[in-house]
Amino acid sequence: MIWKDGFTASYYAAILEPRSWRETGRLEITGGSIERSGADLRESADIDATELPGSGEAWVRIWLDADQDGVTHVPLFTGLTSAPSRDIDGRRETYKIECYSVLKPIDDILTERGYYIPADVTAPQAAARLLRTGIAPVEVTPVADPPRLTEAVIAEDGETNLTLAEKVLEAVNWRLRIDGYGTIYVEPSSNETKAMFDAVDNDIIEMKVTDEYDWYSCPNVLRAISGDLTAIARDDDPSSDLSTVSRGREIWAEESSVSLGTNESLAAYARRRLRELQSPARSVSYSRRFNPDVNVGDVVRLNHPEIGIDGEFRIQSQSLELTYGCRTSEEAVLE
Repeated sequence: MIWKDGFTASYYAAILEPRSWRETGRLEITGGSIERSGADLRESADIDATELPGSGEAWVRIWLDADQDGVTHVPLFTGLTSAPSRDIDGRRETYKIECYSVLKPIDDILTERGYYIPADVTAPQAAARLLRTGIAPVEVTPVADPPRLTEAVIAEDGETNLTLAEKVLEAVNWRLRIDGYGTIYVEPSSNETKAMFDAVDNDIIEMKVTDEYDWYSCPNVLRAISGDLTAIARDDDPSSDLSTVSRGREIWAEESSVSLGTNESLAAYARRRLRELQSPARSVSYSRRFNPDVNVGDVVRLNHPEIGIDGEFRIQSQSLELTYGCRTSEEAVLE
């Protein structure tokens, strides 16, 4: 399948049996959209269907049938349906069904008061145990030396199994990822470039692009505080548009809730976080042809110097339209 060449698209939803995670039925859908982000429940879907998947909650999987000299089946989303609404037009009835992410059952469980994950625990496995309180399968990427927590992670009031798992992973610079089958992956954060979009070999971006610079919310000095220790990171690089030199002034930020990664010093943490806080300085929004290998959190190379956009960008959000060609809209920030 050569995704940049376009295809004919059709969609349907499969009904799942939650214990086995197997497909047991089919639901015809006539339209809708899928929203993806890097926060909260990560993804959701709204679908228009000709019937209901059942009388109560149901698990569904949305499929794309992409026809390009043969049909390729691609799972786009798996989740839990909520209460639908019904539209009646004469004798024709359609149902609008909202679907939650597979993370919803995990986020519905509050952690016990006083619960904590102690220091020196293997962080990915600790997060996976919390995530397995849901229905969806959970896979942990095997690595030779999995990171351990350097400090205990304590549940606060109102903490859920999902938010606590996110805190554990953030402390060691790992992330959650959900595939179209609904499997939750616990994996290291990656700076690998997943795709390059350009005007020659992979010309799939529509030329209506929004290019924004958010200068004022980005610091160039960060103070990190951990107990009695303090570390200050500065961006004094003359080649950096956000530096103290380029801007002619200092913009400070401070963080006191510090979670150090394995073998990470407070000074290294401050430098890393300053780079992360500066990353939203430039964002671009655009629409493109669908590519199943690119998701929220991935890094893509946008090589369009003809419109002044050329660099590595990390995708922050996606919207997939369940219409012709599965048109995909994205917002991405410069790395």
